[in-house]
Amino acid sequence: MNNRTTKRSEGKQSTSPKPPHPSPLTLHQTALVIFAKAPIPGQVKTRLCPPLTPDEAATLHGSFVLDTLERTKLAATTLKLPCDRYLACAPSSTHVFFKIMEERHGVKVIDQGGEDLGARMHQAFETIFARGYRQVLIIGTDVPTVPLDHLKQALTKLEQHDLVLGPAQDGGYYLIGLKRPHPALFRDIPWSTDQVLKRTQDKAATMGLKTALLELWRDVDTITDLQALIDDNAADGKRPKNERIFSNRTAGVLETLAKRIRSRA
Repeated sequence: MNNRTTKRSEGKQSTSPKPPHPSPLTLHQTALVIFAKAPIPGQVKTRLCPPLTPDEAATLHGSFVLDTLERTKLAATTLKLPCDRYLACAPSSTHVFFKIMEERHGVKVIDQGGEDLGARMHQAFETIFARGYRQVLIIGTDVPTVPLDHLKQALTKLEQHDLVLGPAQDGGYYLIGLKRPHPALFRDIPWSTDQVLKRTQDKAATMGLKTALLELWRDVDTITDLQALIDDNAADGKRPKNERIFSNRTAGVLETLAKRIRSRA
């Protein structure tokens, strides 16, 4: 897709092109894209190593991916979010992990492609919008405790805005939503720094895009983030079972990692 408008004949007022209707292969007008890497030791959560081993970091990451798949499915049903879910995969959607996710969790898979995170996100937006969707959200897998209502809020805000961002405490963002591709939003951004959100907002303002922000949330990139998550999990375990945020799987992983970190200190 591109942003060029068709030249009108003289005497007729031009209007902006309307987004295409969903194709026969889509069920809704909104797509939710989960950005994920396969849990390959040495290729995920490397900033947590040490104190974690590459295998431990991969196990934690894999549990986060599963959490995101399960929680977004729950959001689609309990909050009645009208969206199709996609899994944007790296290094490839043919990896056995993603084939299992596709079969078990009912998500469509696409490949991530591009030299950096910005290029990969832009390509994902282009790919999904080309399928006829009118709204597209991309969310990462590093925010296992983000409230499900944030997804509903994002879609609501996107109705009146051009861009929705979910700011992360490290200066990046954990969610981005658009109504059409804007490639300039993803160029010349210092990815993996505390300037990502600010630079993106500055670009959006320069482009005349109306932007909305969700609540600030912590993602998990550093050992400080992990320790905060371990503490949150310990507090979560004291709540009634029906009020707990963490899945039993991730709670178990965090409890095991907490013990191992203490033993290595």
